[in-house]
Amino acid sequence: MSGITIRDVKTTLTAPDGINLVVVKIETSEPGLYGLGCATFTQRYLTVASAINDYLRPFLIGKDPQRIEDIWHTAMVSSYWRNGPVLNNAISGVDMALWDIKGKLAGQPVYQLLGGKCREAVAVYRHADGKDLEEVEENVRRFMEQGIRHIRCQWGGYGGKHDCVSPENALPGAYYDPDAYARSVPRLFERMRETFGYEIELLHDVHERLSVIEAVRLAKQLEPYRLFFLEDPLAPEQLDGFRMIRAQSATPIAMGELFVHPREWVPLISGGLIDYIRVHISAIGGITPARKIAALAEAFGVRTAWHGPGDVSPVGHAANLHLDLSSPNFGIQEWYPFSDRMREVFPGTPSLRGGYAYVHEAPGLGVDIDETLAAKFPCRNDLPFWTLARLPDGSPARP
Repeated sequence: MSGITIRDVKTTLTAPDGINLVVVKIETSEPGLYGLGCATFTQRYLTVASAINDYLRPFLIGKDPQRIEDIWHTAMVSSYWRNGPVLNNAISGVDMALWDIKGKLAGQPVYQLLGGKCREAVAVYRHADGKDLEEVEENVRRFMEQGIRHIRCQWGGYGGKHDCVSPENALPGAYYDPDAYARSVPRLFERMRETFGYEIELLHDVHERLSVIEAVRLAKQLEPYRLFFLEDPLAPEQLDGFRMIRAQSATPIAMGELFVHPREWVPLISGGLIDYIRVHISAIGGITPARKIAALAEAFGVRTAWHGPGDVSPVGHAANLHLDLSSPNFGIQEWYPFSDRMREVFPGTPSLRGGYAYVHEAPGLGVDIDETLAAKFPCRNDLPFWTLARLPDGSPARP
């Protein structure tokens, strides 16, 4: 269909489950033809909305929505400075919406446009936490009973929960003790393997809480427990440390949740320093760059494990799954349990059955939005406390 142009670009801010979501809607000159994309940067959602409404909207109106590559590249450089999480998320919302439109024009799900299915459904992992080992064990068992075969185990949240002796007048923050945390993780997995054996896959998220040398030591200590992967052991500022981890440990490594720039993921993938690339797709700019990352990773034997927490809208989760279905080097997908309320706001939200996620088989990404219902769940502009991480002496630390 020729002659179609972008008529309008709208932004929906909604929080059906109490997590701020940003969804972009691109309307076209063809009546009833529109696309949805995820631009969710929960902690700075208003800034993303401004980038879309004040800058990308006038940039896009009148353009051909079928020229996805051209729009992505010109949008990325239109502000001159680029590759930051705010503008990347804004561009992602546009990019996913354009892929949604292209799928609808073709009468095909997006995965067909990406080469077709490599699998019928997507294996997922779930998150089992607990205040003590007994509670972690209970949550792992509960997921196993649901057919989940990949489970991320945490003990007391990211960084663990340990008593910290801090100086007088220490500033407020989310305190944690890296040394106590690092010593607790091998105990956690010793208990899980003693209880459940090796018939399930276990994962762990360091969440950038350790120094390079401590991350090396932990990766070595976890080798006997055969983790599926150890996630985000270092902060993006410490990427050179992955050479030390790889040289001394056979524990598989996943990295990339905070990545926003190709210079972060390209050296790790091409250098064989990680086993799973785990970017937040909206934070890198959407489906267009993600499919290229997947192709690059395939060439170097690295598998995908896209970020999939609650601060990704159902539209973003659908984008993850369409990439998962069509990527031969898919590894695993993080899964967030959607509430009935979320499914009402976003008809066509992907579903989970027996440890596998399924997309809604419809043209495009398969997810719609009830804008009237979405408006009943406004976002809250609260600063997140958990990102204010501090060491026992009150020093600021990476979250």
